[in-house]
Amino acid sequence: MLRESLRTSLAHVGQALREPEDFTLAWHQHAAEYQPAVWLALGLTAVAGTLSYGMTMGIGLGARAIIEKAALLTLAAGLAWAIPLPALYILRSMAGSRLRASTTLLAALVTTSWGGLALIASVPIHGFFRVAIPAQAPELFSPTTAEHIVLAVNLLVFCGVGLSMVDVFLRVITSVEPRAAGQPVWFPMLIGIIGGELFLLFGLFAW
Repeated sequence: MLRESLRTSLAHVGQALREPEDFTLAWHQHAAEYQPAVWLALGLTAVAGTLSYGMTMGIGLGARAIIEKAALLTLAAGLAWAIPLPALYILRSMAGSRLRASTTLLAALVTTSWGGLALIASVPIHGFFRVAIPAQAPELFSPTTAEHIVLAVNLLVFCGVGLSMVDVFLRVITSVEPRAAGQPVWFPMLIGIIGGELFLLFGLFAW
C-alpha cells in the first residue's frame, strides 16, 4: 500500500515537471486529486534546488558558510514567493478570477519545483567558476575582479532560471484560466524585486 502510494506520488511529480499546464489543469477541473505526499514532494524539490545551489555559493569559505548560504538562499527564495502569493489570489479574485486558492498554490509549487530542478542543473556551472576563478586569480586577475566574475555568473544563473520560471508560471495560469484577469506579469516581477532585496539583506553575494 505504501509502495503503491509512493509510486503514484512520484508519477504525479514527474508529470508536474514535464507537463505543468496539464498537471495543474487536471486539479483545477477536478479531473485529478493529488495526495498530500505529492504537494510535499513538489515543495521538497524546490527546497533541494535552493539548498544544492546555496551550498556551492559557500565553497571555499568553510563548512559553516556552506550551510548558512544554503539555508539563507532557501529562506530568501521561499519568502520571495510566499509574501506576494496571497495578494495574487486576492487581486485576481477581485478582478473576476475564479481560481481556487489551492490551484493558485499548486501553480506556485509546480513553478518553484521546476525552478529547483533548474538550479540543480546549474550547480556544476556555478561550482566550476566558484572554484576555478579564485584559484586562478593571482595569475590572471585581482581577487576583486575574481569576485566580480563569480557574481556575474550567479546573476546570469538566477536571471536564466528566473525567466524560465516566469514562462512556466504564466503558461500554467493561462492554461487554467485563459480569459480571466489577464496574465499576472506583475507577480513574477514582484517576486524578483523581493528576492533580490532579500539576497542582498542576507549577504548571499558576500564572499
